[in-house]
Amino acid sequence: MNLPNKITLTRIFMIPIFILVFFLDCIPYNYVISAVIFALAAFTDFIDGHIARSRGLVTNLGKFLDPIADKVLVSTAMLLVLTLPGMFWLKSTGDALYIAYAVCVCVIMARELIISAFRQIAATRGLVLAAEKLGKYKTACQDVSIVVFLVAADCTGNFGNFVFGLACGLFAAATVLTVWSGISYVVKNKQVLKDN
Repeated sequence: MNLPNKITLTRIFMIPIFILVFFLDCIPYNYVISAVIFALAAFTDFIDGHIARSRGLVTNLGKFLDPIADKVLVSTAMLLVLTLPGMFWLKSTGDALYIAYAVCVCVIMARELIISAFRQIAATRGLVLAAEKLGKYKTACQDVSIVVFLVAADCTGNFGNFVFGLACGLFAAATVLTVWSGISYVVKNKQVLKDN
């Protein structure tokens, strides 16, 4: 097993640690600590990809593990933020914002499933679809918004409201980028859906 794959596995192993710290509210600032763990795990996604491409270490195992590790990490974090409705109600307009966040999570997860199925169809036809920069921007925006949400969960007062508002803005931008990149990806590779 090469170095990029080991880094990817490290990201996968960090997910249960992230979950554990998130729920250990007996630890002071457990949400901030979980934000640091998430940020480190998310950063490994950049590292393993860079090493694999620059050193010619791209493998089928890496192609399989890397997107799974990334999507499981981000999906888990987004769902965990949903378990903190008190944060939304205490620092915002109440139910409406919580529902809006939940809908955005559903949209983001639906997009990931659609693109995964799209890539699977392309693979069966022997087509290799290049990743777009727009997709990298949406991933970065998602990651940063999750980190800020987690930090906001441990903040209070006006500063807490500011951090929470920043998280909401970043997540809204991430949702727009997610939809935009998904549509762009399908349109640019529409030949995948042709029957000829």
